[in-house]
Amino acid sequence: MGLKRQLHVWCVWCVWWLVSGGSTLQAQLASPHKEQWWQFRGPSSNPVSDEAGLPTRWSANENVDWVADIAGRGWSSPIVVQGRVLVTSVETEGESKTPQTGTDYSNAYIAELSQQGLTDAEIMEKVNARDFEMPEEVLLHYWLHCLDLQTGQVLWQREFHSGRPPGGRHRKNSFASETPTTDGRRIFVYTTNLTLIAYDLDGVEIWRVPQANYRIYLEFGTGSSPVVVDDKVIVLADNEEHSTITAYSCDDGKVQWQNDREPPINHPTGMPKSGWTTPLIWTNPLRQEIVTVGPSLAISYDLLGKELWRMSGITPAPSAGSLVYKDRLILNAGKGQPIYAIRPGAHGDITLADNNQPSEFVVWVQPRVGTYIPTPVAYQDGIYIINDNGIVTRLDASSGDVSFKKRLSDSEASGIDFTASAWAYDGQVFCASEQGNIYVLKAGPEFELAHVNRLGDWIMATPALVGDRLLLRTEKKLYAFKQPPA
Repeated sequence: MGLKRQLHVWCVWCVWWLVSGGSTLQAQLASPHKEQWWQFRGPSSNPVSDEAGLPTRWSANENVDWVADIAGRGWSSPIVVQGRVLVTSVETEGESKTPQTGTDYSNAYIAELSQQGLTDAEIMEKVNARDFEMPEEVLLHYWLHCLDLQTGQVLWQREFHSGRPPGGRHRKNSFASETPTTDGRRIFVYTTNLTLIAYDLDGVEIWRVPQANYRIYLEFGTGSSPVVVDDKVIVLADNEEHSTITAYSCDDGKVQWQNDREPPINHPTGMPKSGWTTPLIWTNPLRQEIVTVGPSLAISYDLLGKELWRMSGITPAPSAGSLVYKDRLILNAGKGQPIYAIRPGAHGDITLADNNQPSEFVVWVQPRVGTYIPTPVAYQDGIYIINDNGIVTRLDASSGDVSFKKRLSDSEASGIDFTASAWAYDGQVFCASEQGNIYVLKAGPEFELAHVNRLGDWIMATPALVGDRLLLRTEKKLYAFKQPPA
């Protein structure tokens, strides 16, 4: 691949995850106990809450209920079940390459080296040495941490693997970017290309299923999280060699069904076959669906693995997720691609014609607003889209029309880059930058920045909203923010 083509690939696809159901999801939604958060981005993959009392202002010293040190590093999100907070991390023996903000700094390095007259091979050798961490360079310890929701005290910790990782990572990614999930009785910990493990709530291992190791595009690393539906753990593994979606029994880890996945025939030549999205459980009035967004193609399956519908026009290397709002699927086709609103009942190929006009099952389409890394959030009849470089767009959830499109500015910040997805409650939308600043927007059709909460630590993980607590992970810590009693 020529340098110009390689540079284009880096510019468009240089980030790699995200950082990302069924009967159990219904149980969570119906539960009178709101202090539950069972999966990445919560119920319907839409992190919102109507709970009164969640904090809107915080810092490292303000409205902190508790804070816990988390050994190692990881961009996975916390989950909460029965008063327990679960989060994963990886400790590295010796030195580990530290993260960098933004998505273009590797591309800038390529351009700088190119101006020096280096060959393509010399350039990529230097980029790989600076920006990638390969299996032969590190020895890792993979951890699952269980903390008490009320106090932040460690209840138990389990080292579930040690040794060299199954593949490399870009230095901005982590080796623990997949978020665990639960069915309310068991905790399921998944590491792509390595293992899927079930623990009980006391940390006793129930079963373990090794995962086949397949190559990920350019060794960017991994990040697709598991979800639970119909007493099955659903794992999506889109890679360069053998992509699959697999349903494992929650009881014993046995495979219930598995489907091979391949990009469509119009997938661009030379583009990645890997994906970093998390399956979405769409519970609508007609049925439950497992919606997957893979390279160039979205496919929805029923609970037995039968394909229901598909749609082309997805970005070749998807990372950001989709969500459900008022029974509609808000399908995010990725950076530079559309966002679609899809009504229940779709079947067959629902790809739109070149004019991108709505159809029987596509209610509306808004071109070129899809995201690279952060997933949009839907709240109070608006869909809020924060892209990786700080542009916020609001769509009307009913029509898809653009209400506003504004770039965040902050003279006090060293930069404004985003990986974590936005979340919302109390009439406000929260956008956490990688630099540790949380931009608080007033929800509504007019752009209004209410204030900025400054935490001063890396934020790459989407938080959990549990009762009146906000659980927010930074590079080194897990914070529980809570307003004090009046």
